[in-house]
Amino acid sequence: MAQHSSQALGEPEDTIAIAVIVILNAILGFVQEYRAEKAMEALKILATTQAKVLRSGETELISSRDLVPGDVVFLEAGNIVPADLRLVTSVQLKVGEAALTGESQPAEKTENVLLKIETPVGDRRNMAHKGTLITYGRGVGIVAATGMGTELGRIATLLQSEKDTKTPLQKRLARFGKMLALAVIALCVIIFLVGILRGEEPLLMFMTALSLAVAAIPEALPAVVTVLLALGAKRLVKQNALIRRLPAVETLGSVTYICTDKTGTLTQNRMQVDVYAINKNLVRGSLPDSFFDRKGREIFLQAMALNNDASLDSSGELQGDPTETALYLAARNSGFVKSEIEEYLPRAAEVPFSSERGMMTTLHTSLNGEFFAFTKGAPERVLPSCQQEWKSGELGPLDSLAALTMANSMANEGLRVLAIAYKCLKSIPSEITSEAIESDLIFMGFVGLIDPPRPEAKRAIELCQSASIHVVMITGDHPATALAIARNLGIVTETDIAQGTYGPVLTGQELAKLSVDEFESRVEKIRVYARVSPEQKINIVKTLQDKGVSLLL
Repeated sequence: MAQHSSQALGEPEDTIAIAVIVILNAILGFVQEYRAEKAMEALKILATTQAKVLRSGETELISSRDLVPGDVVFLEAGNIVPADLRLVTSVQLKVGEAALTGESQPAEKTENVLLKIETPVGDRRNMAHKGTLITYGRGVGIVAATGMGTELGRIATLLQSEKDTKTPLQKRLARFGKMLALAVIALCVIIFLVGILRGEEPLLMFMTALSLAVAAIPEALPAVVTVLLALGAKRLVKQNALIRRLPAVETLGSVTYICTDKTGTLTQNRMQVDVYAINKNLVRGSLPDSFFDRKGREIFLQAMALNNDASLDSSGELQGDPTETALYLAARNSGFVKSEIEEYLPRAAEVPFSSERGMMTTLHTSLNGEFFAFTKGAPERVLPSCQQEWKSGELGPLDSLAALTMANSMANEGLRVLAIAYKCLKSIPSEITSEAIESDLIFMGFVGLIDPPRPEAKRAIELCQSASIHVVMITGDHPATALAIARNLGIVTETDIAQGTYGPVLTGQELAKLSVDEFESRVEKIRVYARVSPEQKINIVKTLQDKGVSLLL
């Protein structure tokens, strides 16, 4: 408008200046979005996975983009699942589904189960979903869905269905533009009418009013805003932040709520031994020499190292189930290296882990001909198989109730609890069965594992809270685990829990029972959501947006 007016008034200098500003504005916006699009394309290429499939009776390695429903896909540890698969073969298969469920612990899979269609993603034991990671075992699956038909694609569809919303700056500029336009029009009309009443020429007053309107419009404002946003985007790129659209830069300065996932975002997405519980005593961190008698400590740490399928690959990287790698590292940090112990206590046999038994046992032969069985597993499964307990160098009767109470107390802190037990054998049975091996065990103690918070997360949350930005955790993980991490990071304080300010945790099951009005009245006070589905996550975000908060995901 300003450009056409200047041109009509015969002012080529102003016309050129305005045209330059408009062109500069367009170029800056185009360059930023072009770079962002190229970066996104490069990331998509890197994210493309390969799939090992059976076609025409032969095994082929193809791009996941070429998969179709009905393809037979082979899965091995370390593979990223290329599509949604219905499992037909599963050999100790475990899949890390944190990307979909928020659970840091891999899910055990089996083909021998039929589920209802409405079964939640986290409970689909006969399915492997696109984008998840095979952490242990192997399997074969038939492609059930690809692309946007997968669970991951369905989440993307829900996100894409959202309408683009203007940033706070865009809203303020639009509001300012309307107010300015109305004020300028009113002023021009007044000046035109006053001039006419004074007897001035109508054409002269019209040109005067039009000139005033042109002068009042801040032609340089869009260019100034664009330049400032481009400078902000450049600074963010140096901090490894990818900005796709320039207006998004300004939203970072207007945020009042941050909704974040837990697993892999606030936490490191790897298990770590956090607590040892032995002889009804707890110790955090490493296991000190003084905490256990010498022989008991040796047996306990040997069991952690040897009852373990984690191993180092050719490059020295630790491979295996996250729980077992955590036990491997904890034992190694205490001086019990698996490879060194196996030189004098090699594995002779094993009873593999099964979800029905909830435990795993390995048998080892010593150089002097003794035989040992080391067992680890869920406390409620291991304790009934134990008759005695190691107590300060002596064997005594096991108080199962007290031991189970301690295990439950640890679980309530968000820990994954494993029981450690062992026994001596005169010889290895001819038939290696759980009935023959996993009985009359000696209980040694508990190990508590947790997905530890990122070292930088707590400081980042403190900075956000000091800027009056509310941090909200939304995860598919267990409520106790979510609350433990939220306490550790300062998202929820003990005062909040005592006062009941935040609930302290709202679960997906509880959320489903709330009416829209009830949830809207509570949504701004809740800080932790656990066991929520992808649809519920999107509903939480929508509700917060409807409340008028400036939100960052």
